[in-house]
Amino acid sequence: LTNRTPVLTCRTIDSQVFGDDDGRILFKCENFQRVGAFKFRGACNAVAAVLERKREEAGTAELAPVRFVTESSGNHGQGLALAAKLQGHPAVVVVPNDAPKVKVEAMEGYGAEVVQVPPEERKSECQRVVAETNGTLIHPSNEPLVMAGQGTAFLELWEQAVDLGVEKLDVIVMPVGGGGLLSGVAVAAKAINPDILVIAGEPLQANDAYNSLKGGEHVGHADGAAVAKSIAGGLLTILGSNTWPVVRDLVDDIICVTEEEIASAMKLVMERMKIVIEPSSAVAVAALMRPEFQALRQERGLKNVGIVLTGGNVDLTAPLPFLQS
Repeated sequence: LTNRTPVLTCRTIDSQVFGDDDGRILFKCENFQRVGAFKFRGACNAVAAVLERKREEAGTAELAPVRFVTESSGNHGQGLALAAKLQGHPAVVVVPNDAPKVKVEAMEGYGAEVVQVPPEERKSECQRVVAETNGTLIHPSNEPLVMAGQGTAFLELWEQAVDLGVEKLDVIVMPVGGGGLLSGVAVAAKAINPDILVIAGEPLQANDAYNSLKGGEHVGHADGAAVAKSIAGGLLTILGSNTWPVVRDLVDDIICVTEEEIASAMKLVMERMKIVIEPSSAVAVAALMRPEFQALRQERGLKNVGIVLTGGNVDLTAPLPFLQS
């Protein structure tokens, strides 16, 4: 059901990252995934696995409608809505009442029942819906089935890299929020090549994963007010009880980037690659430009870089981040 998304290259960005050194970046374009983001992979895997389990428990291929429930302000809600719809089952998405109208309309367009509540009531409302409707909760990032589904992006990229003449990727880079993608990719990547480096980019204003990894202890956000102001809206959640141990054990580094760097990276990709990415996706590109990555690249002799462009759901009714003063 998922798209095998394309892998693109860009000589201009290669030159900005590698300078005169040999090197190549392979962009795994999940902005071309169904619903416009990688999140469909995890939602699709979770829905399919839950339904298969329920069929086995019931001893029949015919099931009564299974109501899938989640909380989301964007891409996961759209992904779960479509995944459930394609399997013939309903979905309920609890969203904050300040969620972008365009994303709420997209969830409804994919068939979801959308429940809007104040941001601080999302979790309790989600639990209420599950209890009252006998629903099945699918967490956006901390659900192991979701984590496994996200890892398929790397499996595809590894195969596509070989087709492009790259026998082995030295490093894979992606953004981190709740850690579903990062943990799923880390498991897949290290299983295929234990020597590959797994690196994440994270907004400096919402750097719980960075602080957790560096301190060796799972922590939350230090400054909630700063988090709320980040343009990388898809990365403002924190690592969960299932994603944190994977990040702790398998992720090699997390690089923090500023809001200005995120906006600049978004502009660079849109101008040079002629594709649309959202700010959360641009975080990984911004990380490649940071001195921390440059030092690591030179120290380890990194030449073949994979990067996941996680999504392209941009609110075109609002000014683009790099056009704002």
